[in-house]
Amino acid sequence: AWALISIWWVMRPLPLQAETVDLAIEPGQSVKSMAHTAVASGVDVSPTLLYYFFKFSGQSRLIRAGSYEIAKDTSAWQLLNKLVRGEENLKTLTLVEGWTWRQFRQTMDKSEFLKHDALALSDEEIMSHLGKAGLSPEGRFFPDTYNFSKGSSDLALLKRAASAMDKHLALAWQGRDLGLPLKDADEALILASIVEKETGRADERPRVASVFINRLQKRMKLQSDPTIVYGLVGGKGTLGRGITRAEITSPSPYNTYVIAGL
Repeated sequence: AWALISIWWVMRPLPLQAETVDLAIEPGQSVKSMAHTAVASGVDVSPTLLYYFFKFSGQSRLIRAGSYEIAKDTSAWQLLNKLVRGEENLKTLTLVEGWTWRQFRQTMDKSEFLKHDALALSDEEIMSHLGKAGLSPEGRFFPDTYNFSKGSSDLALLKRAASAMDKHLALAWQGRDLGLPLKDADEALILASIVEKETGRADERPRVASVFINRLQKRMKLQSDPTIVYGLVGGKGTLGRGITRAEITSPSPYNTYVIAGL
């Protein structure tokens, strides 16, 4: 009789305090702590009962840390299988190619699924936290779609995006034409950013890049309009109008009509 009751309990849907329950299992968490965390998260059962089920299933050591979503009609057995297989509730955030750092940060700050550890930090503090103190965040994060567990830190996502950019940039620099008038990978990144803003068409980029390379080799000013716009709006969007003559001749750290090189 007890065996039948046990099978019934394991296979019946778990009572939940909501339609879905978010459960976060931390690395190194004990089985007893997992059971209490599940109950505290909204699984409406005895934590002792859930603990003994996990413990005597023979699979408790296989439970993986992560962020999980428990849906209505999920049984204790299905929950255990989900935790053992590591079927996390993954969310995504996309860093669009051509976006400025400001646009990416605004999108990240609005995500309801991230833990916003970076929200109160300045750009300088964020870069310092990522081990890149003194560097501007502009262009330092690889454009891609990133999967993450619900409740993950935004700083962890930024670290992944920065690491991905470092790897891609290093590979691009290693495969460069040795005759290019560029001192280091950072200058290659700056030039690539300018080319990308000059044209939205991938097939035009080699031609645009060659124009700028020729100007650099001849020590001419690049005279790129997007660099004027960036100096005016600070990466916060588009200018929304034409560039004035005064703005063309106005000095800024980015205006390549005024400053030489990159």
